[in-house]
Amino acid sequence: MHENEISGIILDCAIEVHRTLGGPGLLEAVYEEALVWELKHRGLKFERQKAIPVVYKDCVLPYTYRLDILVEDKVIIECKATSQYNKIFESQLLTYLRLTGLKLGIVINFGEKMLATGFNRVANNL
Repeated sequence: MHENEISGIILDCAIEVHRTLGGPGLLEAVYEEALVWELKHRGLKFERQKAIPVVYKDCVLPYTYRLDILVEDKVIIECKATSQYNKIFESQLLTYLRLTGLKLGIVINFGEKMLATGFNRVANNL
């Protein structure tokens, strides 16, 4: 499955979560849990809170970062639930994409009144 196909399914899942839970007001973890439920029921493979090592030159640093959700080993999802969206979320996701060599990431901000304004694709040479 191509990243764009996966992205479309993720969008459908996110819309369903936003619609069912009633929009903003809950903790990020609640939205993430519901999103994972939707992904699972649509047959997508995913990993939650996946630890990724940070490699600096030839050295694996003693620190890792965690991806909220990795879907089909191709698309990173970063979940947010904030009323103050910050473009730094997209910059952070682009760094994750570069470090993993992946091509597509999505920041989903469930804190938006309309999910359409809270769904942001970030591409890395896609």
